[in-house]
Amino acid sequence: MRAVRYHEAGGPDVLRIDTIDRPSVARDEILVSVEAASPNPTDAKRRARGVGPLPKTVGSDFAGVVEETGSEITEFSPGDRVCGTGLHTTRFQQGSFADYVSVPTDVVAPLPDGVTFREGAAVALVGVTAWRALLDHAELRPTETCLVHGGTGGVGHVAVQLADSLNATVVATAGSEETRRAAANFGADEVFSYDRDHEDLRAAVVDAVGPVDVVLDHRVDEYFTFDLDVAAFNGRIIQYSSLDGTVEHSGAALRKNLTIQAMTMSNLATRTSIRSVASVLGPVLDLVARGGIAPTIARSYALEEAAEAQRSLMSDSFIGKLLVEL
Repeated sequence: MRAVRYHEAGGPDVLRIDTIDRPSVARDEILVSVEAASPNPTDAKRRARGVGPLPKTVGSDFAGVVEETGSEITEFSPGDRVCGTGLHTTRFQQGSFADYVSVPTDVVAPLPDGVTFREGAAVALVGVTAWRALLDHAELRPTETCLVHGGTGGVGHVAVQLADSLNATVVATAGSEETRRAAANFGADEVFSYDRDHEDLRAAVVDAVGPVDVVLDHRVDEYFTFDLDVAAFNGRIIQYSSLDGTVEHSGAALRKNLTIQAMTMSNLATRTSIRSVASVLGPVLDLVARGGIAPTIARSYALEEAAEAQRSLMSDSFIGKLLVEL
């Protein structure tokens, strides 16, 4: 079978398509014939660092058809449509940019009727991240106010829709006029340019909606002071991206009784997690099926174009997600 792998650390040019054996199926695994996969920043960052063991197949998300099941599997059968995520963690030797993946069922959920392979692959990791951030960690409630930084990015555009489906008042930051319009279309009640001076941005947000109950931030090392300033008493700041430096809590966090939560979806993909990827991915896909979340796919690539997809992922501006179709 084909697999997109890197044999050393480096830029997208180190990716190449290798012909390797189809993975075998352990007794607690299913073999999936992959129809679509989606690149994520975590994949590109691991490739750049050469995270192994090498050679390493890239890719976290996948959607496809069950080809074979292990002897202990009762919940899936050959022919079932599924999607999954979490293959970027060190738990897995393989990734999703391949014709087949062999995975345990705790990282897989059935694709509901009406949800396409493209949608399943596009929403998997970002949907699980947004759900964990807003529901599990922030416990966002109807009538509360939620600020989503980067409201048209992979996680951001799903988080805006999820918060809107919860009947929260949604505020988003975005860049260009085009992306600000897109964030409004996703359900944001107010959208502001993140290029504004932070004090000006804080005043604009508070004037529009008042102090914010929940802040979802992937640029916390840049916006942390702003997040503290705009947060309401008993507010929750959820940070879901790695930091380039140390972020210190200030007196504002204590005065406002703020909860500051760092998180990563990757924790769910470990064997010791108290909750599985599947337990979150299932409800996310149900919401997609009901129209509460509509993942946006900016561009699609062939498997042979996987390097270009990763290059575009880290350097281009686009709305939603990129996709690789097999």
